[in-house]
Amino acid sequence: MENWTMSGRTSSITYEILGFNDAGESMNYKNCRTANEICDRSTKIITFIDLAGHKKYMKTTVFGLAALHPDFAMLCVDAPTGIVDTTREHLSLAITLGLPVFVIINKIDACSEVTIQQTIECLTSLLKHGDGFVQFKPYFIQNEGDLIKAADIFVEKNICPILPVSCVTGQNIDLLKKFLNILPPRLSSSEQEILSQLPVEYRIDHIYTNNTSNEVVVGGTLRSGTIHEGDSFLVGPMSDGRFVPTKVATIERYRVPRRIVRAGQAASLSLLDIESSRLRKGMVLVSPAVNPEACYEFVAEISLTMHHTNTPIHKGFETTVQIENIRQTAVIIDMNIDELYANEKAIVTFRFKTRCEYVLEDARLIFRSGQQTKGNGRVIKVFSQNQQNTTT
Repeated sequence: MENWTMSGRTSSITYEILGFNDAGESMNYKNCRTANEICDRSTKIITFIDLAGHKKYMKTTVFGLAALHPDFAMLCVDAPTGIVDTTREHLSLAITLGLPVFVIINKIDACSEVTIQQTIECLTSLLKHGDGFVQFKPYFIQNEGDLIKAADIFVEKNICPILPVSCVTGQNIDLLKKFLNILPPRLSSSEQEILSQLPVEYRIDHIYTNNTSNEVVVGGTLRSGTIHEGDSFLVGPMSDGRFVPTKVATIERYRVPRRIVRAGQAASLSLLDIESSRLRKGMVLVSPAVNPEACYEFVAEISLTMHHTNTPIHKGFETTVQIENIRQTAVIIDMNIDELYANEKAIVTFRFKTRCEYVLEDARLIFRSGQQTKGNGRVIKVFSQNQQNTTT
């Protein structure tokens, strides 16, 4: 298999951080030796989650967008290549998940002004007219005044900021850094405080093996609540639907030891009293007071993605469903209509094929067939294992 450093294709999820100090100066590995030093010298930290751009790795990209809960989506468009099918796919996915999107047109040094203008025109048309998704007004950033206004309004005004850059000549890289520095967080401090007071819901998206310790290290995102070192929780669901007790031994964020993690933050946790063989991606760590229940079946309101749908779906349709950090094959066992076509909505009941999962009402979902996204929706009802739908 060709290594990604040779092919230039990202095939897995990678992370990196960028910091800014009080003066707005960027803190990275040019002026800091370690991630710890970047954190110590910064008053603002941005985490970049690099997702695969090639269609071969679409399921990895879908998982990253749905499970890792980024605040924003930075869509990178290759200026010489222009708009391709994966550009439309990634834009549609980000919008489906409710992410504000801004576009970076890269490699403007590698093509003519005519080619750049053609790429901009295709991008503008895609944003203005949509492709089965919400229309956006392109907003081109040319100076500091533009980027200040863009950062302030684009989340709420259906604005899509666009910035052409070159990593070779450095053109507009300073504007990109300033834009990232002034970009406000999606959650205000008061909203984050409210989430932090709720029961803990930590979504596991990675399991790390450590043969030299009795601890199991997991990676994930804290959706609600607050976790301290030494706290006890339930983790699951196991293959039989049960949730079992565990204890948090240590916490790391940005590769730096911490004593606490709050809602909205990603962190790695080392867990006690649980074997790594019992854990998997898609599990959750929750407060015992939640009394969590696993499910095989749930009801969702769904719609089809217009640009990939040539045939309708019906009862018995089998698809890969992504809900938060959950990715599993499911079957439609009931529908409120006989067939669902593009631009239509339906209420359907899904049943997981392999194992039960921890699904909550109002969660967004994406369902795929092969490498193509078929549709999206929202969970409106969950059946616990003891309340399975009578249509089965």
